[in-house]
Amino acid sequence: MTMSDSTVTTCYRHPDRVTGLSCTTCGKPICVECSHDASVGQKCPDCAAPEPGARVVQARRSTGRPSFQTAPATFTILGITLAIFALGFLSFDLDATFKQFLSFVRPGGAIIAGEFVEPDIYRSYTVVLVHGSLMHVGFNMYALYLFGPRLEQQVGTAAFTSLYLASAAVGSLTALIFGPSQGWAVGASGAIFGLFGAWIFVAWKMRSSPGGRQMFNTLGVLLAINLALPLFVPGIEWLAHVGGMVAGLGIAYLWSVFAVGRPNARNIRLLIASAVNVVAIVGSAIVLF
Repeated sequence: MTMSDSTVTTCYRHPDRVTGLSCTTCGKPICVECSHDASVGQKCPDCAAPEPGARVVQARRSTGRPSFQTAPATFTILGITLAIFALGFLSFDLDATFKQFLSFVRPGGAIIAGEFVEPDIYRSYTVVLVHGSLMHVGFNMYALYLFGPRLEQQVGTAAFTSLYLASAAVGSLTALIFGPSQGWAVGASGAIFGLFGAWIFVAWKMRSSPGGRQMFNTLGVLLAINLALPLFVPGIEWLAHVGGMVAGLGIAYLWSVFAVGRPNARNIRLLIASAVNVVAIVGSAIVLF
């Protein structure tokens, strides 16, 4: 992610230029001219330069489409989620079983496929594996494909997975607290909105650079569209969307404050996201029991 605001407000290479940018690696303040776009954030000329003896590889050869090798958690989630939907699509009995055991259920319980189902804490996570329609699973998994791999590569697989789960758990907790007392829901939207929230924070921190400003504007439009959908499409669990997005924003902010520039940054990110998971699950336990 990006560095928290520094007390130094001028570029380290151009002391006469006031700036709000900073290098994502070392934290030094940089102006737009000195900023080099990184995969997430920006680097100063010193950190952007190749290390002595390093072999420079052309970007076309080193990047390309994301894959399991570069983002194992993202593609594992994609594979499991799509497999569950495909099996349920082919078998009504399997679809009913998946939804009875994996769906999010409110405190008062719910009737799912003709059976009364009681709530449980684990459903705050398993809800991300089941979906109601091809459009539903297609939209969520396409969004995961767009937002997941690059973020996972930047923050690490463990921290990314914990962020995904924490966003789902906070989304479920939000729905438990502010939603109706009975009913059930399916879908990975809470977790997806967590990734969305994390990227919005990154774009906001990069807003002084041309690429960051464009990203922030694009994400802002997408956010407005998605938040407006519940006004036109009934049955959308918008509370989970809001809770997941807030979780993603909050975790990304904490990462920017405590992890950026630290030698053990990936472990710190994992610890922060795991702490949010614990808080969400404790909150769900209080509401349910």
